[in-house]
Amino acid sequence: MRTHSFISLALFGVLMVGSAAGTRASAQEADTLRGLQVDDYFALKSVGGARISPDGAWVAYTVGTKDLENDRSETRLWMIPTAGGESKPMTAEGSSIRSPGWSPDGKYLTFLASAGDQGSQVFALDLRGGERVQITNVAHGLEGYEWSPDAKRIVLVIRDPEPSQVGPPGPWVIDRLQFKDDYVGYLNRQRAHLHVFDVETKASVQITSGDYEDYDPAWSPDGSVIAFVSNRTDEPDANYNSDIWLVKPGVSYEEQNPVRVTSNPGSDDGPVWHPDGERLAYITTIRPEIAQAYLQTKLAVIRVGEDEPVLLTEALDRKVYEPRFTPDGQHIYVLLEDWGQVHLAVVSVDGGSLSRPIAGRRAVQTATVGPDGTVVALVSEPRLPAELFVLDAEPSANAGLRRLTHVNDELLKTIALADAEEERFPAVDGTELQAFVYKPRSFDPNVRYPTLLWLHGGQESQYDYGFNFRVQLFAANGYVVVMPNVRGSGGRGLDFTLSNWRAWGTHDSEDVIAATDHVVELGYADPDRLGIGGWSYGGTLTNDVITRTDRFAGAVSGAGNALWITNYGHDRYQDWYDTELGPPWESREVWESVSPFNRVQNITTPTLFIGGEKDWNVPIINSEQMYQAMKQLGRETSLVVYPDAHHGIRRHSYQKDLLERFLGWFDKYVKGSVSSSPPPGPGESS
Repeated sequence: MRTHSFISLALFGVLMVGSAAGTRASAQEADTLRGLQVDDYFALKSVGGARISPDGAWVAYTVGTKDLENDRSETRLWMIPTAGGESKPMTAEGSSIRSPGWSPDGKYLTFLASAGDQGSQVFALDLRGGERVQITNVAHGLEGYEWSPDAKRIVLVIRDPEPSQVGPPGPWVIDRLQFKDDYVGYLNRQRAHLHVFDVETKASVQITSGDYEDYDPAWSPDGSVIAFVSNRTDEPDANYNSDIWLVKPGVSYEEQNPVRVTSNPGSDDGPVWHPDGERLAYITTIRPEIAQAYLQTKLAVIRVGEDEPVLLTEALDRKVYEPRFTPDGQHIYVLLEDWGQVHLAVVSVDGGSLSRPIAGRRAVQTATVGPDGTVVALVSEPRLPAELFVLDAEPSANAGLRRLTHVNDELLKTIALADAEEERFPAVDGTELQAFVYKPRSFDPNVRYPTLLWLHGGQESQYDYGFNFRVQLFAANGYVVVMPNVRGSGGRGLDFTLSNWRAWGTHDSEDVIAATDHVVELGYADPDRLGIGGWSYGGTLTNDVITRTDRFAGAVSGAGNALWITNYGHDRYQDWYDTELGPPWESREVWESVSPFNRVQNITTPTLFIGGEKDWNVPIINSEQMYQAMKQLGRETSLVVYPDAHHGIRRHSYQKDLLERFLGWFDKYVKGSVSSSPPPGPGESS
């Protein structure tokens, strides 16, 4: 994972696209629908992995399902005509795949799937008929793959094998600066490198090596070179200086001399080739003195062999990412964050002019471009979990979106969902703020409702118009839900994102209070029945807010930070800390000033602290310390820790418990009822 943020579970342009068909219900229809329930989370399916066939006629995609009873997930491969029509399952129930793709000759659908003790391997389905066939046979599995343009070779991303183990396990011996990561554990020096596999002979050759991570391989259009991303500085763990490199696909690493394409001291990644094979587009950051997560990533194009790239979005004070060339090479599609929306934008290679063919009250999660210029995008709306849509026209055409998949329609047609209302209001200093408000079913403007301020994770991320199950569940249970994009959030440019630089818990806390005041003034919120909560940085900000005010009747702090210095060397963010806060032995006063634990004695709000036992993103020690302090102070509190769980609580039985505990805590302390409280867990008194 190369994002550097405290993440949680994750528009105006050429065209304002209308709301997706089938996602809205009339008032009369809504009366016949039921409210959203916890178990609906496990019935919802997730769409992803869209890839257009080489002839443009089909779209391959994945559908993920959750099996609560057996605590497992499954992802199957499907196909659907680009023109629309009936979808076809391509893999059987009971199997799970990822990373779907097409062989460039269109003969095979390929994907990664488990091959038992061998780990993940490339499998292929011959579209002319037959069962799936295992293509690769890598002893310890692989992490990624990309077909060569002539369909004769595949570049594989393979991690170095672990040293053979004889006898009982020994200790972890650590010698890296970045020595641990959530979901992985303690890090060794087994790095991911590129190997080229010959489909016919089954022979492979390793083409990169060294104490570096190599990823994002991209074949040139003629197959003569492979671009990839790697941080090959003297100490890769000490910076985010990734660059784009070139290697020859048929030459062993022992004879390779990788050619460095970019020289920017910030990160350069996501390379895609121009159809002419002479240029690369990629995403870059240009101010390494600022912590990586805050930067407004730019779209760049560089001609191979030249030192200076052209920054096509240099003047755009917004993040862009996921570049994709149009077939004629004249434009590049990117995703673009803006004021709580995520657009599909298209940028001219000649001059950088920008338009936004997919815009409006929605969030585009990813997009892929077909050989004829057709775009398939994964789009989510407040009342629509992500589905595939087709944009048929050229970038400048005035055409709309066409819905392609309908995987959740049968479930959603029975459920009443809340819509998102955007509110804008001033911060203390007059800065314009934004929040999304979700109202309970049958909302009565003459009634004040129990209200939850639900805060996003990753202080530099943004709430957007995408579907949010947790917030919908709160609204279905009678709460007004307020989702503020406080200062420090994304989608508003660099200055807004840097509002809390070296001052976490200050302006963002003020903005939570401003959002609270706003919904009270609107008449929506009962000022005596206010709750607050969030996950990751949302949990951290919850900790900050409740140390500064007693107006919240109940709080849930999920995987939040408390005493920041406790995390130094225990989580994965030392580069971020050193860049923004400074080393703790040099700037201890800054570390203490941003730590809500140092104001814990001010908390009177009943607070549930909750997280994963093995979370090395935001270690559980933060919640333990807050809980212990509140117990010592005689305050109302509880601590819930999920065994063997990491930063994202993935086990389905835990996810169900988590949602029930959120509702139970808020019902008890905000509503004043206990009807939704979950039963005691193991070792927990009733």
